[in-house]
Amino acid sequence: QLQLVESGGDSVQAGGSLRLSCTASGSAAARTYYMGWFRQTPEKEREGIATIYTQGGDTYYADSIKGRFTVSLDSAKNTLYLQMNSLQPEDSAMYYCAADGAPQEGIYYKIGGVLVQYAYWGQGTQVTVSS
Repeated sequence: QLQLVESGGDSVQAGGSLRLSCTASGSAAARTYYMGWFRQTPEKEREGIATIYTQGGDTYYADSIKGRFTVSLDSAKNTLYLQMNSLQPEDSAMYYCAADGAPQEGIYYKIGGVLVQYAYWGQGTQVTVSS
């Protein structure tokens, strides 16, 4: 199993920045190849916005956030980050992190051209951007 806990969500003004964190724990951490960030509002389906290949550091982004958000991983701390800059009201959402590592389980998402089956999910952290 793998437990994911997000933090760092907050309310900010448009143009501001936030850094989200996602700490992973559990025996499945060693079998994880991709970790990603997703967001969802009540009006929209969950959107995959960034993912990172944990074994090599390659990153992939959705067009909607490319150039403003950066995903990174501190393997020593088992922590995934999402640095969000130039935030806009349309970035307001619940943000989730997720990871693969459970073969034949989870939901498929394609982020930046990379299709991954995400099996483990955190509970989310709320980001609110006001104009």
